[in-house]
Amino acid sequence: MPQKIIVIDDEKIVCDMAKRILENEGYEVETFMNSEFALERIRQQRFDLVITDLKMENISGMDILKEVNHLYPHTRVIMITAYATLDATLEAIRERIYDFFPKPVKIEELKKSVKKALES
Repeated sequence: MPQKIIVIDDEKIVCDMAKRILENEGYEVETFMNSEFALERIRQQRFDLVITDLKMENISGMDILKEVNHLYPHTRVIMITAYATLDATLEAIRERIYDFFPKPVKIEELKKSVKKALES
């Protein structure tokens, strides 16, 4: 059974690219551009990995991270952002982020991180 990944980003191009690349690697991928709908889906279904943008309308990636850690402590979260600040990075580390990528994301690095996260 393929491992399940949810990708949350308010940019369609990021969702489409991640879905295509990760499905080619054999993963089952759901994408959401709306963080509220994504959080609702996370509450219904446990995913093996969550990939989320940091800055989004309504519910931030940090809120997603905290909820995933609360509901599914063993689920890994990878955060991507165009707004990588020291404060955001430190908060993500405190909240047990698995990995943190600035945009634009380097595809090969993301694939390696996803593989490693799902193996650990």
